[in-house]
Amino acid sequence: MSSALSVEKLVSDAKETASKLGIKKFDIYGAIIDETSAEVDSGAPKQVSASNRASITVRVWNNEGTVGVTSTTNIDRVGLELALQSAHEASFFGAKENIPDFSPEAIANIPDRESQTAPAPAIEQLVETLLTAEQELLSAHPAIVGVPYNGLSQRDLSRFYLNSDGAMRNESNSYSSIYLYTKTDQEDRKPRSAGAYRVSRDFANLDVKGCVTETAEKTISHLNYEKIKSGKYLVVFSPEAFLSLISAFSSLFNAQSILDKNSLSTPESIGSQIASPLLDVSDDELHIGNIGASTFDGEGTPTRLTPLISNGILTNFLHSSVTARRLNAKPTGNGSVGAKVSVSPNFFHIQRSSAANASNEKVYDMATVENALLIDDLQALHAGVQSSQGSFSLPFDGWMINKGNLVSIESATVAGDILDLLKSIVYVEPTVKITPSGVAPQIWVEGLSITGEA
Repeated sequence: MSSALSVEKLVSDAKETASKLGIKKFDIYGAIIDETSAEVDSGAPKQVSASNRASITVRVWNNEGTVGVTSTTNIDRVGLELALQSAHEASFFGAKENIPDFSPEAIANIPDRESQTAPAPAIEQLVETLLTAEQELLSAHPAIVGVPYNGLSQRDLSRFYLNSDGAMRNESNSYSSIYLYTKTDQEDRKPRSAGAYRVSRDFANLDVKGCVTETAEKTISHLNYEKIKSGKYLVVFSPEAFLSLISAFSSLFNAQSILDKNSLSTPESIGSQIASPLLDVSDDELHIGNIGASTFDGEGTPTRLTPLISNGILTNFLHSSVTARRLNAKPTGNGSVGAKVSVSPNFFHIQRSSAANASNEKVYDMATVENALLIDDLQALHAGVQSSQGSFSLPFDGWMINKGNLVSIESATVAGDILDLLKSIVYVEPTVKITPSGVAPQIWVEGLSITGEA
């Protein structure tokens, strides 16, 4: 049975079952995922899998207005009845304050879009492609002795939302992705590693070659490494590194974190200057570069472009319907339904602001700059970030830059305060790069503390 048919059947089953149980108000959010994936090791398949997974989250409101929530992976009629019954029973123990309700935009129109699905490749094709990629990497340089982490997958995802007021959302996406991560071995030298990731709507257009080339070039560039002295440096962040930093501190924009007092922002922070006027940050789920884009969130609210920082000024928060109601705002399409409605960013878009010009910025160029650092990949983001305090201390992969000459850094840590960093941005490059986690240019920051050689 196709995902679309499964969803249609689910809707009718849900309505009949709720009526039978005497439940008048409910909603359901869920997903059905078909995935095939492969991993290889030393010229042979390591793991090949195909899976079909389904899950739904059911919310039921009782006659007293309180809500109960339950989740299940069993989406047949029996599983649905059990989930509705469990959620109804749980509703009598539900919170009495800030009770979630249907999103006011769950029945708003969503523009039609072209089909986002693609045919799935044969599993043999995944394995063969990955084995070829591994072999190309092993032959790229004698020091590359393995590709210990790799994977190639094709995923078909159907998502849906429905409620007892007549809301009905349903969409399907397909995408293929590949990641490769190497390991080196040289006498009297430390092992070095590098990786790359690519994603595409369909397997036919997946940039496997580009992934192999980037992984090889980065790995080889890290073979010649040197120690770095501790101190303050001019740093340029790669698009991926800056996006990972902004994501780690996304509680700055998260209305639920703000209400829970787990954020550097407060409800009064809107309108304050939190970054250099050179910087713009938006949440843009529907950006053309977002392969896995969804047109609605877990509450059925349409997703959209939400400006967060404009010319360095905090302009909006990310909202669910619950936080929007509490802060007298509109839902932004960032809600996800669980035991508590949570808020999360979708797809960051970072770019030069309209205020950036020759009078307030100096143009930096890796071909001419001296004694600067390029940070390519930040590590230990979960352990090294204190998001509610704003501090971070993160190991990184990167290079020293001297007039276009890049030398890999043996090991170093970048540390600081996120608000200080945002205000210390001195140049936002005009050219952006589309990555699987968002869109961003290279961003130059003055005076960051680097801990290297003692």
